[in-house]
This record gives sequence, structure tokens and C-alpha cells, in this order.
Amino acid sequence: MAHRNVPQWVKSALELGPVIGFFVAYLYLKDEVFTIGGTEYDGFIVVTAGFIPVILASMGVLWWLTGHISRMQIVTAVLVVVFGGLTVWLNDDRFIKMKPTMVYLLLGGVLAIGLLRGQSYLRVVMGELLPMEQEGWMILTRRMTAFFFLLAASNEIVWRTQSTEVWVYFETFVLTGALFFFFIAQAGVIQKYSTVEED
Repeated sequence: MAHRNVPQWVKSALELGPVIGFFVAYLYLKDEVFTIGGTEYDGFIVVTAGFIPVILASMGVLWWLTGHISRMQIVTAVLVVVFGGLTVWLNDDRFIKMKPTMVYLLLGGVLAIGLLRGQSYLRVVMGELLPMEQEGWMILTRRMTAFFFLLAASNEIVWRTQSTEVWVYFETFVLTGALFFFFIAQAGVIQKYSTVEED
């Protein structure tokens, strides 16, 4: 299916909407306990159960509108289904809390394999968005690899040592914001090695 252009705000809404929805639903239901089939589930488990179909529906709409879904989005959806499903099935919130760790370890691991082969897999994904010289891509890839491993370690520390509420805030705002500020911090490298000719 050919790629179709849609407004950036639509794509952002579909990508971030489920995450924000998860956060808002958690705030409303965090102190509730639901009895389903004779088993008690706290609000966090119920919200996780609702998050799975919502993120799948969001990805379906994104694919329908654009004709394209990135590999990262597919991997994230699979991990949400697996770890979210385990969370609900076993009534154990630890599994969904592990999901960001698995995502960042996977991303960092893939980039690290590329670096060991002298390649930047990041360039394969983002080359059209950020035209740069190979040296610039290697620098950015090394930094992002380390950054992903740092995020994975941070998530492990937070969910293992803090309350569920603290983790929800951390996962919703800190991890998301960290990626945004990381790319802002790389502006110097991107500008230095850019291959875009100025008029």
C-alpha cells in the first residue's frame, strides 16, 4: 500500500493518544477494585486491559490513514499485547512495567549490533528525515544506543523501587520527555554533519 500524507497532528494524536488515555484512566481508577469472574482486579490491571485494544485500534487507524506502520510501532504493539496480556492474565502488574525495559533493550541491542558491524541502523530508519554524513550517523547511533540502555536501566530502577503511581508518571512523562530532549541535545551533531545545502 502506498504511503499517504496526513497532518502531523493526526499522527501524533494517534501515537500519543493511547498513552495519555492510559494515564487519565489510571488517575480515575487507581483506587478502585473490580471483581470479574470471582477475581479481584485493581484499577491499574483494568486500565492495562483496556489499553491493549486501544493501542491496536490506534495503530489500525494510523495504517488505514497513512498506509504505513513503522517496525518500531509494530514491535511496541507486540510487546504491549504480550506483557499487557500477561499482566491481566496473571493479575500481576510487574509485566506491563517491564515493557519499556524490553523495548529499550531491544532498540539498544539492535543499534549495538549495527555498530559492531560498522553500520548505523539508525540511518536506515531516519536517513530521509536527517540527511547526514556517515560519521555523524555513527556518532548519533553510539549516543542513542547508550541512551536506550540508560532508559532501560532507569525504568527497572523506578518500577522495582517506587509505587505504581510514581511509575505511571515516570513512564508517561519522563521517558517520553527524555526522548524529546535527547534529540534536541543532538542538534549540534546534526547541524555539523548535515548534508543539506544552504541557499
